[in-house]
Amino acid sequence: MGLTHTSSTKQGLKDLFNIEKTKEEDYVIALAGNPNTGKSTVFNALTGLHQHTGNWPGKTVVNSQGKYVHKDKEFIIVDLPGTYSLLASSVEEIVARDFICFGKPDVTVVVLDATCIERNLNLLLQVLEITGNVVACVNLMDEAKSKKIRINIEALSKELGIPVVPTTARSNIGMNILKDSIYDLCTNKIHTCPLQIQYPTDIEEELKQITPMLHSIFMDEINIKWLALRLLDGDESLINSIGKFLDYDLGI
Repeated sequence: MGLTHTSSTKQGLKDLFNIEKTKEEDYVIALAGNPNTGKSTVFNALTGLHQHTGNWPGKTVVNSQGKYVHKDKEFIIVDLPGTYSLLASSVEEIVARDFICFGKPDVTVVVLDATCIERNLNLLLQVLEITGNVVACVNLMDEAKSKKIRINIEALSKELGIPVVPTTARSNIGMNILKDSIYDLCTNKIHTCPLQIQYPTDIEEELKQITPMLHSIFMDEINIKWLALRLLDGDESLINSIGKFLDYDLGI
């Protein structure tokens, strides 16, 4: 592969993603989800009027950010573009993937539609392969109830290994519990044990060959198994992002 570390210099969140912290101890929260899950309503319910919009650096994609204070801690919410996947087939997917992967938010909240939750699990599982610091927000619970859809939140949380919070954001129902879960995960009051996807034997064998070399180069800067999977996919956009954000030349 010819892995080469060209520089250890890292730029801050402000330079890379236009994220400005008031204080270094502020927490950065990414808000991800499929389109039409009520993600923007969750964002508005969390931040109120304390929000602004701009563009992601070098992109025409809108960058919406907001703030709120909970239990004397300040949280910066970054509303990522709505996407169905992080496999980078669009600019929106690249932006969402790069922020979760390289921006390293303290917590990523993935918003799910309670009326078709199975459709949203693809994105959630992809996020869990990058980071375990995830809260699932099952939104639109009122619509699910009207359609007589019942969701076992406790069982879902146990299966996924992360906090799962039911909400109806437009009525502000469940938002304080969501804030509590974000706070508890940020402050290490709770720990996750995210579901691990088992791939076919031939892929797992390839991963065993690749991951030791990648770990020796990248250490804890990126999720090694996820990186190895994307390299097996031949994801050129990720190779470009590694050069941009980590200043590494993969030489592929």
